[in-house]
Amino acid sequence: MATEDKKVKLVLGFAGAREEVEITIPDEEPVPWDLTTQFSVVGGKHPRSDAQAKVTGRAKYTHDINLPGMLFGGFARSPHAAAEIVAIDTSAAEKIDGVKAVIPMQQERVRYAGQPVAALAATTRQALAAGIAAVKVEWKPLPHAARIEDAMREGAPVVHKNQQSNVTGSGRARNDERVVAELGSSHKVVKATARTQVQTHSCLETHGTVAQWKGDDLTIWTSTQATFGVRSQVADALRIDESKVTVLCDFMGGGFGSKFGAGYFTAIAARLAQMAGAPVKIMFDRREEHTDTGNRPDSIQEMELGVSADGKLGPYSVKLTGTPGIGRGAGAANPMIYDFPRELRAVSQTEVATNAGQQAAMRAPGHPQGSFALETILDLAAEAIGMDPLEFRIKNDSNPVRLAQYEEGARRIGWKNRRKNGSATGRLRRGLGVASGTWGGLGGPSAEVDCRIFKDGSVQVRNGSQDIGTGTKTVMAVVAAEELGLPLEKVRPFMGDTNDPVGPASGGSTTAPSIAPAARQAAYLAGRELKALVAKHLGVDAAKLLMKNGRVSTAEGKGLSFEDACRLISTGEIRARGKRRSNFKTFRGGVAGCQFAEVEVDCDYGLVRVVRIIALQDAGIIVNRLQAESQVNGGVIQGLAYALHEERVMDRQLGHQMNANFEMYKIPGMKDMPEIECVLYDVANGGNNTSVCGIGEPTCIPTASAIAGAIHNALGVRVLSLPMTPDKVLAALATKGAGK
Repeated sequence: MATEDKKVKLVLGFAGAREEVEITIPDEEPVPWDLTTQFSVVGGKHPRSDAQAKVTGRAKYTHDINLPGMLFGGFARSPHAAAEIVAIDTSAAEKIDGVKAVIPMQQERVRYAGQPVAALAATTRQALAAGIAAVKVEWKPLPHAARIEDAMREGAPVVHKNQQSNVTGSGRARNDERVVAELGSSHKVVKATARTQVQTHSCLETHGTVAQWKGDDLTIWTSTQATFGVRSQVADALRIDESKVTVLCDFMGGGFGSKFGAGYFTAIAARLAQMAGAPVKIMFDRREEHTDTGNRPDSIQEMELGVSADGKLGPYSVKLTGTPGIGRGAGAANPMIYDFPRELRAVSQTEVATNAGQQAAMRAPGHPQGSFALETILDLAAEAIGMDPLEFRIKNDSNPVRLAQYEEGARRIGWKNRRKNGSATGRLRRGLGVASGTWGGLGGPSAEVDCRIFKDGSVQVRNGSQDIGTGTKTVMAVVAAEELGLPLEKVRPFMGDTNDPVGPASGGSTTAPSIAPAARQAAYLAGRELKALVAKHLGVDAAKLLMKNGRVSTAEGKGLSFEDACRLISTGEIRARGKRRSNFKTFRGGVAGCQFAEVEVDCDYGLVRVVRIIALQDAGIIVNRLQAESQVNGGVIQGLAYALHEERVMDRQLGHQMNANFEMYKIPGMKDMPEIECVLYDVANGGNNTSVCGIGEPTCIPTASAIAGAIHNALGVRVLSLPMTPDKVLAALATKGAGK
């Protein structure tokens, strides 16, 4: 039966800026939460629904799946960064005791060290290793260029044989001529070239899959950010119907963007399992993880900025160069924030192919690179006109949330006591820095959630996409508990099974804001059915019934406990499906944040110690404050690693990654951790019926930039390259001739 739409008025924004809007929503949609909503469960600090399973070891990751008769799968890989394959002989490997299946991966040419050339499955890891060693490949090694400098050289070996050069892109941008002319008339012009490194994915759980056939039906356990994407891709690769493929991902140990696709290894695991007539498990080792699962591209960003005498941003030219390895896509988001005149921007992009593993999406793709360069040129411009860098940003940022955050962050970090750049003396020098961040995070429409209310009073919410460790299961449960007026422990969430309703890939900070509105609508529709049963039983108007504090009752108190109400269900359960709709009118697009950093620099050794980070983040309406704080902390830690530690190092002669393990690939430990102060801003953005935003991405964007600004303040010189290791800090000091 058709239902009528309804008009509702909402109060959107945050404590510092409120606005009233009127929107029209369908009758089956709950009234969106706004600044006037009173919550019982939402906004509290709740342990994750799977916390006990994780800390007790009951949680089963893909790595933990061990099936009867299971085989171990793996790959013979190229030792060369570039070579032609003359011939592959797997006959000796096939004769190894325990080797059950071998698949030559027919290729004419390899383009990076570690590229797979054959896949094997064996009864033991020892037999697998012996089989891999027995694969004979006749190679014709070719010249290679594994580093961006080598690949850009005139006459460099070409990575893609169908191209004339490794360099693509003209290096020219729209508005070039106008920007050059306007720069000439600017009060001050600042130039800088900033460089960022290749950062590899370092997921605690490596990439991997277990594949099992039962007749024509395939079950895949895989560590993935896209259960439905894996189902589709594997079905396509094997040329079978998607209905024959089930993908399971109950728990996963991190993805950060590298686990969107099925990966070649998943379809290979399925093929090996089919050939061998037994389940096959493939889990990458740490070297494979570093070299063959993706990375954050590097960048060289040549910038030229004009600024007025009163500190307003003017013409801006950016020439971006980066390498995606053998893949595509090495852009950087520069500029991404601040009020640059749109017609006075000239941004060009050039990509350089190298003989190295291809790039993959990595937490806030393109933004940490762009932020480091952008905030560098802003700090240098502020210094050039003698303006405080925070004042400079405030003058050029019209976002009301960030303006409030600047004020609060400055107070918390003690910005008023900040010294002028380079005025500190002695061996240990302290400095303060600031940087800003932005992201979308409002989600999309592709999500459905089932809410099931059972006769015994138990409740489930179910979605088939995956919780990648951020706590999306708990978000679903909190939203449903709030809508049904129940304690959180009364709602059981389920995710990670493609037999459940469709959900999005977990990326771009879109998962929670896609699933939460669907979960709320599902609970709303299921609750409406339960109210109808109670209304009929009590002879009251269903529209006057409230679901609150574990009861279904009128405002006057006439009603039943939730459990008693559920006993009225004659069919065994109520099941309702909620769907994520397109976004409503929003307060502001995306989310806003900024970070302040305090560092101490040892001028004898160039060591940087991050003392404190104040991270201020708009998070929409915060569903679970404990989870949101965890997301911010994780983003800051990863941003700190990007600033000071992580870097892929490629050998020029062999084209191998020299630090493809956790001994040599440096990641910060406990002793490197600063005090992290998380300041969350509840913002009713109105984008969906919960105003939930994702904050996985934005929290890692400004960290390295804020740290760089603090080092600049401490030393009076800028370190223009990431990671800001001791040698680079000492080199920067040497250019200044600073005393100790």
